Amino acid sequence: MFNRTLRRITAMNSIVFMLIFVFFGTVIYGYVSFRLFDKVDEAMFHMANNFAIANGRFVPASRNRALFDPRIFILLKDDQERVINLFPRDELYVEGLGELVSQLPPDYIQTKNFENHSYRILDIPFMYQDNILHTQQGPIAVKRVIAVSIVDSEVASLRDLLIIIVSGLVTGMLIIVLAGYYLARRSMIPIQASWEKQQQFVADASHELRTPLAVLKSNAELILRHPSHTVEEESIRVTNIIREVRRMTKLVVELLTLARSDANQLEVKLEPTSVNEIVEIIAEQFIPLAEMEGFDLKVNFSEKLDMMADKERLHQLLVILLDNAMKYTPAPGEIQLTATKQGNNVMIAVQDSGQGIPSEDLPRVFDRFYRGDKARSREKGGTGLGLSIAKWIVEQHGGKISVDSKLGVGSKFSIVFPAKK
Repeated sequence: MFNRTLRRITAMNSIVFMLIFVFFGTVIYGYVSFRLFDKVDEAMFHMANNFAIANGRFVPASRNRALFDPRIFILLKDDQERVINLFPRDELYVEGLGELVSQLPPDYIQTKNFENHSYRILDIPFMYQDNILHTQQGPIAVKRVIAVSIVDSEVASLRDLLIIIVSGLVTGMLIIVLAGYYLARRSMIPIQASWEKQQQFVADASHELRTPLAVLKSNAELILRHPSHTVEEESIRVTNIIREVRRMTKLVVELLTLARSDANQLEVKLEPTSVNEIVEIIAEQFIPLAEMEGFDLKVNFSEKLDMMADKERLHQLLVILLDNAMKYTPAPGEIQLTATKQGNNVMIAVQDSGQGIPSEDLPRVFDRFYRGDKARSREKGGTGLGLSIAKWIVEQHGGKISVDSKLGVGSKFSIVFPAKK
């Protein structure tokens, strides 16, 4: 699948680059063509418009001699559509050129090849009332004036430019394809990584759901084997079923949270929040639990800690961290919850005296479904998603979370929140 996508992106990138190359080549060719013929066309218009007749004789144009071009000569067309040359030139085959001119539509500037030469031809109507010109063949009534210019050098320059552009395109096609492939490979890296991460996520979720489903199935089958037993007699299996249902419910809720966060469907509602109040509520909930489990939970916080936060998510974050600390700290142990202010930041830390996390597991403790050999074992009742959700909550508040741990000493999760007003 990725190879096919890679080929498509490569082809798309290559086509885009080629179109850009062709576009700029066309623009350059058109601009150079305009600049080459612009002065020639202006001189042709000047000479044709200033052609005049007085007393049956030709009056040469005298104004703006700077526009005079020796390559330009004038042909006339009478009322019978005959082309007449008043200024014979030995190097021109005027009769054949006249036939060519007579076949062209008037009022347009065109470039035509004739007798191994390139000609720029302008055909405009004669604008003066005195249009009778006396020639050796007799008087003629001038109807149109045709200006003709030899443009061999301009056409040759354009031909060379076209050859250079086409050669550059042909030569650059290989570079364009290689560049398109390189960009496609670069763009596929995050896509492939995201796909692999999603596949791993689906596989892990399926594995996590399969275990409680198997427990539910086995306990239900054992109950059905003894239909005459009372609820009291089957209380152990009923308890197992309830415990696994709770575990599945928790897992599904956490999966839904992460899925919505990936799709940007979860909104964090930031509002002025007193961190002190949330810490006090957490302390009221966890201190009795810690005493029952044989832990010493110490809570320390500054007198006034305010920040912009989502109260529910902040509460959820502290619950995840304290729950983790209690799970992996053997009794009797000590857990510390600290909240302080440093400059413009609110610092929250949860430290325990538990078994610690191996150094090789530290870079992955926030990965979804990741469990170390001991610190995140399934027997502790965790789903491997709590710290992933905690990291998401911290990042949604613009903060950072980190962990320091040593085996046999304990772990410390540190959070830095910007205290936005």
